[in-house]
Amino acid sequence: MSSADTIRFRYNQAILVAAIVAFIGAVPLATAAWYLLPVLLVPLAVAVWAWRAGTDADQRELRLRALAGGRRIAWDRVVELSADPRGRAVARLDDGQELVLPAVRGSDLPRLVSATGQHLPGDR
Repeated sequence: MSSADTIRFRYNQAILVAAIVAFIGAVPLATAAWYLLPVLLVPLAVAVWAWRAGTDADQRELRLRALAGGRRIAWDRVVELSADPRGRAVARLDDGQELVLPAVRGSDLPRLVSATGQHLPGDR
């Protein structure tokens, strides 16, 4: 399976730009006193999350990525894909667990299903 067959969903990169601007803006405050240095960790954590978090999908599995970890879920464990009231995509697993898919909106579900090689009714 090549990476060309993988569909990637990521958050808007404007979040990363905002985190960089916030980091630069926090430098004068953080350098005013040694105990204020941890202030720089907040925009740094947001930048790493914006760069890393999201969902990757291919014919074999879903890969959910967060700030510090990730999770792989085989497609045969996914029972249902739907959108919640807030418009986020949700995957219901065979054990009843529901997972919000990072960076995937309800309107992205047809693209997500196409990663499996399947087609939705009426999408041909």
